[in-house]
Parts: sequence; structure tokens; C-alpha cells
Amino acid sequence: MTAEASRTGSLTDLAADGERPLDIALLTYKGNPFCGGQGVYVRHLSRELARLGHRVEVIGSQPYPVLDDGEDYAGRLALTELPSLDLYRQPDPFRTPKREEYRDWIDCLEVGTMWTGGFPEPLTFSLRARRHLRARRGAFDVVHDNQTLGYGLLGDVGAPLVTTIHHPITVDRQLELDAAETWQRRYSVRRWYAFTRMQKRVARRLPSVLTVSGTSRQEIVDHLGVRPDRIHVVHIGADTDLFRPDASVPVVPGRIVTTSSADVPLKGLVFLVEALAKVRTEQPDAHLVVVGKRPTEGPVAQAIERYGLEGAVDFVKGISDAELVDLVRSAEVACVPSLYEGFSLPAAEAMATGTPLVATTGGAIPEVAGRDGETCLAVPPGDAGALAAALGRLLGDADLRARLGAAGRERVLSHFTWARAAEGTVARYREAIARAGGTPRTQAPAAPEATSSDTGVYSESRATC
Repeated sequence: MTAEASRTGSLTDLAADGERPLDIALLTYKGNPFCGGQGVYVRHLSRELARLGHRVEVIGSQPYPVLDDGEDYAGRLALTELPSLDLYRQPDPFRTPKREEYRDWIDCLEVGTMWTGGFPEPLTFSLRARRHLRARRGAFDVVHDNQTLGYGLLGDVGAPLVTTIHHPITVDRQLELDAAETWQRRYSVRRWYAFTRMQKRVARRLPSVLTVSGTSRQEIVDHLGVRPDRIHVVHIGADTDLFRPDASVPVVPGRIVTTSSADVPLKGLVFLVEALAKVRTEQPDAHLVVVGKRPTEGPVAQAIERYGLEGAVDFVKGISDAELVDLVRSAEVACVPSLYEGFSLPAAEAMATGTPLVATTGGAIPEVAGRDGETCLAVPPGDAGALAAALGRLLGDADLRARLGAAGRERVLSHFTWARAAEGTVARYREAIARAGGTPRTQAPAAPEATSSDTGVYSESRATC
């Protein structure tokens, strides 16, 4: 489906809220849903916005977003590619482009920042997005930025701006600094996260900020200095049509499942590995399946070797959505061991399948997982002993697993669905348009100038970046 095709259809049809449909530009500098939460957000939110009757054009850079396709919103969802130099692609990350690849000064800035140890993509994508949006002035009712927070999005971008901040990246930065063991590593972390200074300056000037949890809202106030009255919580959720119970999938005794897209301190995987070693002293069949790439070095690889867990910890990647769901269904326990999460989609997805959950109380996880003993077993972050005790308790009590699994599913259905997220987001779009003194456009937008890609559904590896 092309972006031009997404602009067809009657402009007099009303959206689900009874108002005129909106033309939405949804920006994402890193949009592949198999590489992290930002891509998952774009994929599911764009689909549900289209289902509500709005026209959504996702504008993204590599790894490109993956969009769904469906008869109930055909012609209202499209992808426009806004390519970077893709400096971190596999199998040649941190590559130096060939001379003929350079197109303009933004490309030079991107390479120069990478050469000096920084992460350029939020800034360079924002500059390309501003240029693209200004060239298409009048094409959109609202521009929605998915946590780029780059200088290029300040000022006039052709339509009112709404920005989602999942959580301040300064939190990730501090956790990595705390885990750094040498001054060289600390210097490298500071340089890599230098873009957070820009994001802090930009965030303070944004008129409308969406975030996914009350915890993230407070972190945005504390870390980024954004005024509280400019921040609105719109909970995201699980794809409850996909992540649902299925009694035909056999449960594997002793199986624990977790998702960890990267071996970074934030995810707390090393504490789960340590906990598994403790659990196996009493329950030898306990084993862990990690949805993510196996680390060849670092704290997790060292812990697996130290505790002799080579045969008890498996890593899987390259699985489809359906295979992921069946993997979660096959587990006796799902676990979220993170030190901090701005929301925690893995928690919501596991609960949606009816798989009982052990989760830490890091960041916003309790907002999703609920109360200890009611919808999950909750433990302090970074406490391998507490994790082991909770995992052992659930693995040994089938009635408790059944009760928590059923309660978790009900909690997600009541509070955390993508349909609810889209409805809440549209309400904030309309507020931003009204505040800017405008009304939704009544003329068909101009066709996009960038190359648009096909938006058909396809399955790809999760956690491959």
C-alpha cells in the first residue's frame, strides 16, 4: 500500500468519536517492533488509530517500522521511509559510509557524531523530519513524535506537535554509569548519551507531552524539567487478540520465560540468572527461555558460566509473533526482572495470555502488573534472592498459578489495550489542534514526496538489534 493510496476515501466520513477524521504524521526514528518498545508502540498505535477512522502516515528511519494491514482500515495506514545512513545495521555496525552515500550536511553530521562516540540518530532524524514536513506543509492535522526529542522538531513543523516520551533516557544513562567499572567505560557511556542534553532542552519547550504511566510522568518532571500541566498519561497495552490464553498449547514443567532485547543493566537479566541457579537447587527442572540475543560476553554470559547453567538457559530469536505467543503460553511462569521500566509491555503481554507473572517493582511495572499476591508476585528490583523465592513459590503451586494467571488477564482487558490507547491519544490530538487555534483539515492532503513502502504484515526476528 502506498502513502498516496492512504489518502483515498470519503472526507465526509466521521471517525469513531463522531468528529472529522484526522490526518496524522507519526514520526519514529527507530521503528522496528522486533528491536524494542518504540517500534511496538508505533505498530499497534498506528493500526488502532486507523481502525478509529483516521488517516495515519508513519514517517520513519531504519530499522523501518512494520505496519499491520487489515480490511477494516484499508487505505488509511501507510509508511513513508525517511532514510538515514543506517550506521548501526548488522552485520557492520559503526560502519563508515562510502563517499557516494553522502547526500548533504546532515549525513556528515551523522557520521561525525558516530566517529566521536556519540549517538546521532535523534538529532539527525529530527532535522530530516523537519525538512520533510515543511515541504509538505498543510498535509497533516497533527504531527506526533515518538520520543525523538530532537532540535529539528522545535518551531514550525507545519502542524501542531504532540510528543510521546515513554520514559526519560537519562534513567538508562544513570543505570549504565552505575554499572560501569572503569573510567574509560564511564566516559564512553557519557559520550554515547550526550544526546540526552538535547532531549532535556527540547522536552521543556514542548506544548503537549504524552507518556505511558504515572511513574514516567513523574520522571519526566524530575529528570527533564517539563511542567506537569503539559504531561498527559495515556496507558498503552497488549494486543489482546494475539496475546490470549490457549489451552491447546502444552505447558512445559519448570519453564520460565522472559524478554530481554539487550544485555544492559536496566533489564536486570543477570539477577534472573542468579535466581535461577538458586531455584534449581530445589527444583532441578527449572529452566529459563530468554526472548533475545545470546550475549557472548558481559555479566549475563559470565553468570551463566559461573553457575553452570549452560543447559538451563536458552536464548531464542527469529521467531514470529505467533511463535512468541505460544512460547509465553508454554511457560509455567513469566518474569520481568527489570530494574526500571517506563511501562513494561512484556508484563502486559504475559498477563494477557494468562501466564502467571513474577515482576519487580522497578519504575512503572507495578502500575501494569498490579498488587503482589493479587495479579502477580512482586519483588524488589535487583534482589536475586527475592526473585528466586517468588519463582520457586509459583513453580510449586499450581492453584496459585491459575489464580494469578486469570486475574492478570482480566486486569489487562480492563486497563491496558491498544484500542483504549488510541482513543486517549486522539483526544489529546484534538486538544492540541484546538489550542493551536485550528480545526481538522477539510481538503485532501498533498501526496508525499518520500518513497513509501508496502505495509503488509510480516514476521521477523524479535530482539535482533
